[in-house]
Amino acid sequence: MTVTDGTDLLVSSLSANGSRTSDQVRDVTARLIRDGKLAVGTRLPTIRELTHRSGLSTRSIVSAWGELRREGLIETNRRGGTVVVNSAAATPSWADRDLLTGSPDYALQPDLARALSAGLRSDHLNHPGREYITSRLHDAVVGDWPFEAASFVAAGGGSEGLLLAVEAAAPPGSVVAVEEPVMPGFLDTLAEVGYRVVGIASDESGARPESFSAALDTDPAVIVLQPEGGYAAGGTLTADRRSELVAIMADTDRGPWIVEDDAVGPLADAQAPSLGEHFPERTVRVRSYCKAFGMDIKTCVIGGSDELINRAIRLRVHGIAANSRILQNALAHLIADPETDTVIETARTRYRNRREALLAELTARGVRARSGPNSLVLWAEVRDETGAQIELARRGIHVGSGARSFVDPLGHGLLRIAVPQLPDDPGAIAELADAVAAVAGAVHREFLD
Repeated sequence: MTVTDGTDLLVSSLSANGSRTSDQVRDVTARLIRDGKLAVGTRLPTIRELTHRSGLSTRSIVSAWGELRREGLIETNRRGGTVVVNSAAATPSWADRDLLTGSPDYALQPDLARALSAGLRSDHLNHPGREYITSRLHDAVVGDWPFEAASFVAAGGGSEGLLLAVEAAAPPGSVVAVEEPVMPGFLDTLAEVGYRVVGIASDESGARPESFSAALDTDPAVIVLQPEGGYAAGGTLTADRRSELVAIMADTDRGPWIVEDDAVGPLADAQAPSLGEHFPERTVRVRSYCKAFGMDIKTCVIGGSDELINRAIRLRVHGIAANSRILQNALAHLIADPETDTVIETARTRYRNRREALLAELTARGVRARSGPNSLVLWAEVRDETGAQIELARRGIHVGSGARSFVDPLGHGLLRIAVPQLPDDPGAIAELADAVAAVAGAVHREFLD
């Protein structure tokens, strides 16, 4: 195979397009490959050379190259450098894409090196005593918190923070009401702790009033809501729906704690309203940052009721545990950093495009599918959930069980498809939709001879 050099063409195309971000670099390069202008075997410039010739940042190019490798369009090896390996719309290796757990697309997350360096710059580093939330992190989050919180505390990742808040609010054996569908594994953990769980149905406007009212009739110790709709099949909580829920709460003698799960954090298109505006003394919101900034930031923020925050602090090894000041201040840097805002805006756009593309392709094939505007997952209706999962797994496509996200799984028949690592390529999205459509109406039968 003859190897040609595509440096001049790539540099001129990037310049003509005004490319600055990794997303733009990836799109221009992919288009040149699919149009055949960068043919199979064409050698691409080294990262150092492209940085010098184009003025782009190393980080942008590294991120773009990583995405192109994942799509199967380019390949890098030590001796041959980076070359084009497929000029057609590449078929992705589904085994390399996490459509099951919802892991973020790591190429769309900010570089943590600068953030951790900023976290190290503290006059209080290694001082004795505990800072349950550093002043820098407090100042970074308090300005856009959706209600006036009496206290804040930093905890581990979002899942840890959510469970910590629930345990602070409800002793084992009590009733916990949760807005469905919920995060995979959450219901299993609640059952292990010993809670009795009731579900709250939701729609395009948030938790449904009649289901919310019915849940209150079970005398729950805590209600877990998802205002941003991180795992929603419908939508986010609207102001009108919030007013309806507030009226129901005000009309009851029972006053459960309210835990609001903000699983998407900075990736949300817009912040949803909070019941904490009306019930600040019994509400906390748990805001996760791992999906946006990376798992190794290992810090969420819980803000709201002073009593519940103090309970949560005592639950963490009797008040001994506290998050590292370095990680807290690194998170504060990421929240306030304009460059990080640009990275997150790109991720937000790409995730939205991936979600909408798969929804459109499934709908075109007659598959009923739903997902909220901030949702990290897409829900596709199937006749036989287990059978559909098995058939897709045989094709190397691993998706989740919808039943694991509902208190009463009977009658749902849903596949849970994680959004963040869906491909950008329309051909690959169409291939996935074909596969889901092929199994949606099938019934899996087992015979023992």
